[in-house]
Order: sequence, then structure tokens, then C-alpha cells
Amino acid sequence: MRILTITFLTLILASSAFAQSNLKVGSPAPAFTGVTLAGSDFDLNQLRGSVVVITFWSTRCEICHVEFPKLNRLIKGYEGKKVVFLSLTTENEEKIEAYLKKNPLETQILPNSFGVLLQYADRDKNGNLDMGYPSYYVVNDAGNIEFRSSGYDKTTALNSALTRLLSK
Repeated sequence: MRILTITFLTLILASSAFAQSNLKVGSPAPAFTGVTLAGSDFDLNQLRGSVVVITFWSTRCEICHVEFPKLNRLIKGYEGKKVVFLSLTTENEEKIEAYLKKNPLETQILPNSFGVLLQYADRDKNGNLDMGYPSYYVVNDAGNIEFRSSGYDKTTALNSALTRLLSK
């Protein structure tokens, strides 16, 4: 009976851990490397000292279509500041390039980023990936998550987080 109770409690604790956010504000941002759509090598660790805005998105995301013009305006407002905007998608170069002809995005883009998505996505109580698009993560100059949000009309909150962070 005792073994059954311990097993049951372990399963409850494990399943509740999956339901929680994997990355909390204040936690270190998982490091990753990749090759940008432009063909440049990318390493998140090399951006220490700068604020990094990571956006996860998909060409199939209707909200992303609406949000990209707002995000592009936000990006222009931070030109010349120590802020790097980076967009990650699990899709391949061919699909992204066709999409960007109609929906320009003024960030560095990392295609084929499923492995990175696995590090950043939450998990539901069954262990399934749970990430809304677009998802925004702001990484401070020390490499920690400063802000995270997802869904429609989040650029205002993103701008507020950046303003607050850069004024420190």
C-alpha cells in the first residue's frame, strides 16, 4: 500500500509539473544556436550585453499576419538601441521566403527551430507542447527572461517591457 501511495503522489507531482510554465520570468533563457534565413550563424550567448526579443511564429498563424506590421513598427522604434529582434519558426526556408514576400518581417529569422521551441514551450498537464503564436520572450542583457507573452495585440505590452528594461 505504501508503494502504491508513493507512486500515486509521484505521478500527481510529475503531472502538475508539466502543467506549469517551463520558463518563468527571472529564469535563465535557454541558449541556442542556428543559421539565420540570410545564412549567418547565430548564437544567443553572443548577445549577452544586449536585450533580445525572441518571437515564435508560424506562416499558418492568422494572429501573426495581423501582428507583424505592429512588430515592424516597434522594431523601427528601437533602431540604434541595444535591442536585437529575432524570430523563430519551425518551418523551412522555402515556405518562409514565400510567406515573407507578402508579410515582411524586419527581424533576423531562424527557420527549422523546432528544437528551440521545445526548450521554450510550456507543457500541458499531459506533457503536450503548449505555445500560442506569436509568443514573445524578452531576454535581458544578463541572459534572463524578463518578459513573456503570447497571442493577439501584445506589442504594447512588449514595448512597455522593453521601455522598463532599457530605463534600468
